[in-house]
Amino acid sequence: MAKTSMVNREIKRAKIAKRHAAKRTQLKTIVLNPKSSYDEKMEAQTKLQRLPRDASPTRQTTRCAITGRAHGVYRKFGLARNKLREATMRGDVPGLRKASW
Repeated sequence: MAKTSMVNREIKRAKIAKRHAAKRTQLKTIVLNPKSSYDEKMEAQTKLQRLPRDASPTRQTTRCAITGRAHGVYRKFGLARNKLREATMRGDVPGLRKASW
């Protein structure tokens, strides 16, 4: 099991990113728009830098839904590799089974 503080940190990051998502997209469109002037771009860039670090969605990491493990997580299932294997062996994941050839 992962530390609960690490799991709570990821939840907090998701909330902050969701809260600032609209403002970030608005500022990024100004920065990436070739028709906006240099001063507008610089002003938008400084406003973007003033936002909290955790407002960026790239700071979020995927975590296992069961254990909170950060490494070896399959996006499709939301589980870490070892918990996915256990669930597969029990037959909890429909359409997934252990390979044998």
